[in-house]
Amino acid sequence: MNLVTLVRLPLSAQEGWPELACARFRLLRLFLAVVLPLSLVPPVVLYVAGTHDPGLFGDRLAERAWGGFAVVFFAAEMATLLGMSWLLRQVALTRRLSLGCRDAFLLAAVAPIPMWLSALGLLAPSLAVAALVAAVGLALTCAIVHNGLLALGRARDPVEAAGAAHVVIGAALGGWACLLAFALV
Repeated sequence: MNLVTLVRLPLSAQEGWPELACARFRLLRLFLAVVLPLSLVPPVVLYVAGTHDPGLFGDRLAERAWGGFAVVFFAAEMATLLGMSWLLRQVALTRRLSLGCRDAFLLAAVAPIPMWLSALGLLAPSLAVAALVAAVGLALTCAIVHNGLLALGRARDPVEAAGAAHVVIGAALGGWACLLAFALV
């Protein structure tokens, strides 16, 4: 898996996905080389932004213990990865898509990459810029889920894949809304 392949994933179900599906790397290697380093970006950036510019998140969150929050956030990301892998597999089964366990984990591992990288927007001095970067990251993640279900699930009907993608994306947004509510408490 290289950067060019990853960049093409949100653009089309035919671009990048065949190379990714054919690459027979071990899931542990995928986790250690891609998921772990990229999933550390948001907790580290939250910690840095929260401790160095506490006013960025408002007065209410200025005194938060950002180190502990970053650890909890990372744990939530790991739980979400496993949950999304399971959910992708279950939704694919109900929609009659042929998405195996390995491909479900693969999709769950590559889909959040734009969201993880969008956390770098918090390093900008404006919360509006960070929100814009996060919105772009969310759109790219949604496109990866949709195209991944089309490609890896070998969907014959794009409407079936879109329906499955909507269920998965809705569940993911619900999970992140709960995490955001936790963060603001």
